[in-house]
Parts: sequence; structure tokens; C-alpha cells
Amino acid sequence: MSPTIFVAGGLRFLFFSREEARIHVHVHADSGTAKIWLEPAIRLAWNDGLGLEELDTALRLVEERQDEIFDVWWRQFGR
Repeated sequence: MSPTIFVAGGLRFLFFSREEARIHVHVHADSGTAKIWLEPAIRLAWNDGLGLEELDTALRLVEERQDEIFDVWWRQFGR
């Protein structure tokens, strides 16, 4: 299951089934995909095709909306 958290700036932010315990979000765009960890700090895990501008936007949006991402994670997977 891949619940969408939000869509913004042409990017879709979502979770996959609990693939690892560390809180993270996947980012999808037409150009590619990336994974961003939120623990212990917001950091790019990997990128496959997103351009620098898309990555900058994704990281900024994760920082701005990290409380929302944490809330959805905890509702989806528990603490």
C-alpha cells in the first residue's frame, strides 16, 4: 500500500509499506523518484532522476510539512 501524503509542486509524497523503521518519504515526479529520511534529520537517502530544482523543492516541502508527514506516518504505522 502506498498512501499519498500530499501532492505539491508537481511532486507526489508517499509512503510504501513499512520497508524500514526509520521515518522517510518517497517523492515521485514524471522525471523520477527519490527517498528522503526524516530521522535523525531531513536528508536525501537516494535519487533516481529528479533534477536539482525538483530535489530542492522536495527537501523544502518535507521541511515545511514534516509535522504532517510524522502525523500520517504514526497513523499509518504506529509509533
